[in-house]
Amino acid sequence: MKNNIIHLSVAIVFVAFSSCKNETQSSSTTQTKVIEGKELSSEFDTKIDSLLGQMTLEEKIGMLHGNSMFSTGAVSRLGIPELKMADGPLGVREEISRDNWAPAGLTNDFATYYPAAGALAATWNADLAYTFGNSVGQELRARGKDMLLSPAINIVRTPLGGRTYEYLTEDPFLNKKMAVPLIVGLQDNDVMACVKHFAANNQETNRDIYDVQMDERTLREIYLPAFEAAVKEAKAYGIMGAYNKFRGEYLCENDYMLNKILRDEWGFKGVVVSDWAAVHSTVKSLNSGLDIEMGTPKPFNEFFLADKLIAAAKAGEISEAEIDVHVKRILHVLFQVKAIDGKDRVKGSIATEAHYQDAYKIASESVVLLKNENNALPLQLDGVKSIAVIGNNATKKNALGGFGAGVKTKREVTPLEGLKNRLPSSIKINYAEGYLERYEEKKSGKLGDITLSGAVTIDQLDPAKLQEALDAARKSDIAVIFAGSNRDYETEASDRKSLKLPFGQEELIKKVLAVNPKTIVVMIAGAPFDIQDIGKKTSALVWSWFNGSEGGNALVDVLLGKVNPSGKLPWTMPKNIMDSPAHATNSFPGGKTVNYAEGILVGYRWFDTKNIEPLYPFGYGLSYTTFAFGNAKTNKKSYAVNETIAVTLEVKNTGKVDGKEVVQLYAAKADSKIERAAKELKGFQKVFVKAGNKQTVTIQVPVKELAYYDVKTKKWTVEPGNYTLKLGSSSRDIKKEVTVTIK
Repeated sequence: MKNNIIHLSVAIVFVAFSSCKNETQSSSTTQTKVIEGKELSSEFDTKIDSLLGQMTLEEKIGMLHGNSMFSTGAVSRLGIPELKMADGPLGVREEISRDNWAPAGLTNDFATYYPAAGALAATWNADLAYTFGNSVGQELRARGKDMLLSPAINIVRTPLGGRTYEYLTEDPFLNKKMAVPLIVGLQDNDVMACVKHFAANNQETNRDIYDVQMDERTLREIYLPAFEAAVKEAKAYGIMGAYNKFRGEYLCENDYMLNKILRDEWGFKGVVVSDWAAVHSTVKSLNSGLDIEMGTPKPFNEFFLADKLIAAAKAGEISEAEIDVHVKRILHVLFQVKAIDGKDRVKGSIATEAHYQDAYKIASESVVLLKNENNALPLQLDGVKSIAVIGNNATKKNALGGFGAGVKTKREVTPLEGLKNRLPSSIKINYAEGYLERYEEKKSGKLGDITLSGAVTIDQLDPAKLQEALDAARKSDIAVIFAGSNRDYETEASDRKSLKLPFGQEELIKKVLAVNPKTIVVMIAGAPFDIQDIGKKTSALVWSWFNGSEGGNALVDVLLGKVNPSGKLPWTMPKNIMDSPAHATNSFPGGKTVNYAEGILVGYRWFDTKNIEPLYPFGYGLSYTTFAFGNAKTNKKSYAVNETIAVTLEVKNTGKVDGKEVVQLYAAKADSKIERAAKELKGFQKVFVKAGNKQTVTIQVPVKELAYYDVKTKKWTVEPGNYTLKLGSSSRDIKKEVTVTIK
């Protein structure tokens, strides 16, 4: 899943881009948008102290634990409401019963289904991250909630992770640049983000018990930057503690992580909420920095921070002053979002056409073109009388499903529906399911179970379904296969066994290609799969995601060329699972202890440093046009540590179609005295360029971004000397380089 301060604002600058549906009509201007994360205000301190003075011990402790599945206790006589939460990685979750996981059965809790976080990351567009957060925030308020249990910003450490679709990327820089505007957009609606799962929570296998061991530099450089930015830049009001242990201590009672780093170093003023049933102690968890215990069905008074805490306080094991510290934090965030005495609190709106279009914009920029030989795409419909549409994923809906939080929505456009919406009526669609989504019987899991593997699938093709697909392909001018995964297969609480495509799909695809070479393959999934052989055999390969209410329309608009694809992979797709660092070092899944043996070499850092060729590299994605980079330069040749490097570059659209390119800036230091990755992402910008035109892109790189964490001094340190700034369209496609000197 799941001290007084003055009122300040922090400005975060990023580039905003056109998100027109029809890119050929889109403006080519690039503008700067300023986002402000609002710090928790001290203006409520007097009111908070007054309320505290009137509360009984029992009332205070009632605010520190769940009194329903998704809310804490209220103190109605003092006007203190419940703190009402909702899950929300894909949009605001349907209403759940107060004391169990069953749906409440309401008719007014339909919501917009938004693209999964992996899709958002694939846009490489920070403006869309703000759009995402702001749109979801409006829906959360319309449902009367205070806190969204999202975003999930853990690093994608293994391609097999069951929640890869829900997380953003394998890269700490891209993670923070997408997470910050999302959180600010959300909290602009008088609601709280609860950023999760803090921290070093990177697998579902044994998630309740495994103990992460990693060196301090790896922790600081890879696993903490996005959380630190969420606190310092976005001013997140909530953080969720994770299930697992870190260096021997559970993360919901980990003094080093919750007190020393999160609060003392970073200055976090908000609330720390436990993941559901992730608390293991009473006094220790409070003393270590936890504020709210949430959990699964058992009597709420039996929680560690309920009757047991009352008993501990009366026995003198914990002071009431310590309890007051945590209650104050909760009251602060409730006042901040106007849940107490709130005048002019945002009312919100839900499942509106405007929100569906927000989902469309994200989905349309997330689609990644992996291969396009002989301009097989966009589909040319002249003379085409029939199209075969093959695959269960053509009709599969992913708003609900799996073990994690979904969305109850009235609109989820499937790829087949998208084709019916967009194709001329003169073109006949021959649909065949092709493969059956089938699983071996297994005992149903429940939240908190230890899980060792993902769903066991039945991978034999059904002969009748196969024949139906081959017949449809033979009699059609073009075939499009919608393959991949779904949210029943990729799911919270279990990791996948392998990179293999489930349900016999690879065999199906090869057989369809054999009878109709004019076959386009579209993968719909949230995490990497082994598609090496398929990629060799098909002329066009497209990657889409669990892509929201308008996912089918957005995907078809890309296939037909109404939208020029501009998505870039937010993680590395390996040729072989053993090429990936956590697997190459035999440190996934581990047992009770998981040693992050790859250290700082996560994702592309490993592949590029070890010279291992991936199937598709981090940042990769093609377009229906071509781009050339030229005239790369910096504003100076040498810089001091407190300065910012300005890198300018001309991007020319050398093709015949308007399109967007993502300029990626990686930093490298060849002669470093410390271990470094071959290159690290330190800047990016998405730019729209009309066919035949060019745009000048400027990427700002604060010199401090080049720092490494010095374990001996416990400080971020910029090593002096020469750095090469590499500009490209993926981590493996570097087109221009400039060198700067850091004094």
